Amino acid sequence: MNGTDLSRGFFKDVKRLIIKVGTAVVTRTDGRLALGRLGALCEQIKDLNSLGYEVIVVTSGAVGLGRQRLKYRRLVNSSFADLQKPQVDFDGKACAAVGQNNLMALYDTLFSQLDVTSAQLLVTDSDFRDKGFRKQLDETVKSLLALRVIPIFNENDAVSTRRAPYEDSSGIFWDNDSLAALLALELKADLLVLLSDVEGLYSGPPSDPQSKLIHTYIKEIHQSEITFGDKSRVGRGGMTAKVKAAVNAAYAGIPVVITSGYAPENIMKVLQGERVGTLFHQDAHLWLPVKEVSGREMAVAARESSRRLQALSSQDRKKILLGVADALEANEKLIKIENEADVAAAQQAGLEKSLISRLALKPGKIESLANSIRVLANMEDPIGRVLKRTELADGLLLEKTSSPLGVLLIVFESRPDALVQIASLAIRSGNGLLLKGGKEAKRSNAILHKVITTAIPDTVGGRLIGLVTSRDEIPDLLKLDDVIDLVIPRGSNKLVSQIKSSTKIPVLGHADGICHVYVDKSANMEMAKRVVLDAKIDYPAACNAMETLLVHQDLVQTAGLNELIVDLRTEGVTLFGGQRACKELNLPEAHSLHHEYNSMACTVEIVDDVHAAINHIHQHGSAAVFHNASTRFCDGARFGLGAEVGISTSRIHARGPVGVEGLLTTKWILRGSGQVVNGDKGVIYTHKDMTLQSVD
Repeated sequence: MNGTDLSRGFFKDVKRLIIKVGTAVVTRTDGRLALGRLGALCEQIKDLNSLGYEVIVVTSGAVGLGRQRLKYRRLVNSSFADLQKPQVDFDGKACAAVGQNNLMALYDTLFSQLDVTSAQLLVTDSDFRDKGFRKQLDETVKSLLALRVIPIFNENDAVSTRRAPYEDSSGIFWDNDSLAALLALELKADLLVLLSDVEGLYSGPPSDPQSKLIHTYIKEIHQSEITFGDKSRVGRGGMTAKVKAAVNAAYAGIPVVITSGYAPENIMKVLQGERVGTLFHQDAHLWLPVKEVSGREMAVAARESSRRLQALSSQDRKKILLGVADALEANEKLIKIENEADVAAAQQAGLEKSLISRLALKPGKIESLANSIRVLANMEDPIGRVLKRTELADGLLLEKTSSPLGVLLIVFESRPDALVQIASLAIRSGNGLLLKGGKEAKRSNAILHKVITTAIPDTVGGRLIGLVTSRDEIPDLLKLDDVIDLVIPRGSNKLVSQIKSSTKIPVLGHADGICHVYVDKSANMEMAKRVVLDAKIDYPAACNAMETLLVHQDLVQTAGLNELIVDLRTEGVTLFGGQRACKELNLPEAHSLHHEYNSMACTVEIVDDVHAAINHIHQHGSAAVFHNASTRFCDGARFGLGAEVGISTSRIHARGPVGVEGLLTTKWILRGSGQVVNGDKGVIYTHKDMTLQSVD
């Protein structure tokens, strides 16, 4: 039973498709017409036509059908003595001329029975050398499709000027497979389907039990590995010709599927994303499975790559980031397809709406991420900045400089955009990086990682950023304190707390911290409403969304507070109350005042005054303080950091949105000219601050 292949999700956008019907599909093994098979195919095409698809057919079979018809006529018109003589094969052009007439008559009869109109278009390769012909061809096909007519193409072998049309492969196209690929490009098709007498492309001859069906053709792997069997029993090139045509079309931007024309409803299954046949796609190399590597191996490789990154000039590191930004935008469509597959799987699995919301890359998100990376690239180089310069003694100069931490491990849930931000910050700060994402974002993370690492030059190496897809679970990674320098968890409070309690590696995270908004009795209530509503409903799943609303006791029963509560409820926010609010505002009681909803819900509590609000926030709050502004501004990009690796509620090292600076440590560099300590008698210490002075 074929399952749905979510990597083929782009087929849902197909409008115009070309179906190439091979000779082996049109005819039986004895050379006669396969009427049942051809009738079933015409029914599929009729259904597609009714569903609004623009269907163009390229058919083979005319030569074989003509040869069969001429053999029959010769048999009828020959004497017994004639039949004893050696039989000379028929001229191919004569076979084509007879067969084309019969083949089109058959298509016309079958489609007429289905109340569908078809049209014949015979072409030769020399026709396509004429720009006027190509323009007229496009206009004619557009007119036919607008009338819901099925254009049926065939190479006009009867008048072809090629010396040997069944052997000569010169010219613009050389058989109906290459004609179909050419038409897919000329007529701007969204998909090309090549129907064969086998399920698709196999690793060897299909008759060999050791041969396996290749679901996705990856040129880098399969070009040198495939062993083709005999050519088609009736056509020109068989699978070899189909693969050549499919590769040419796919690498020009037209997805191609080779599949069986024998199986009923195969074309519809392809369009529904089912894993039938062999898919050819220009981005297939990005779907190469990653060789399983242990977390330790990846960490060691990331450190080695980070050292090469640090050795580059500031300008070269900047170019890498700009290249990553361009690569993300260039692959936006593919990223969207993979992300939509993750979202669909999450919905099917019944995951929480807040998690699905964080999982989805909304329209404009890739562009926004790319622009943030460009901002980061154009910031001052953070590596090697002199933070302090001191003359210890004459000719002995000490510098305190900024330096990468080493190798970072980021454990994150759901949000694939976090991968992009973290990776760009790692590149800017010169750190190696290991990423362990949630399985719900597996496809999104894989394609984003592939796009980003492909943009990193070989002088550094894509292993600078490792995506852990092996069986290494989080507890195993957290034991690698000898090769990982910092862990940054991005996810639920539960995840952060678990990581903090189970590793020796320093952890930068936000295990505690609920976003609060306090409305004082002196507040401008119109402004307060704008701020509160934005803080809650702009993006409820974010960690900077308001989770608790504190209000001054004097506002209870005032019109301003009543309007604010009504506005929140109107927007769909479910309200819960603290001990005072549940009684005085008639709200259901919140089970905790330290609760992160990440959804359209929040807690409301009444406090005596601003001092009581501050005490409450000290107990339950987080790292930033805003005055008359939404909590949603607590974000690395909005702070001008270019991107953020996460938000820290720690009081050591980094606090709040963590950008490049939070991923740096310091390094001491001492420059001398042979000085020795000698019991502190070797030099005369000056300890002169020279931070603001230039050095020769």
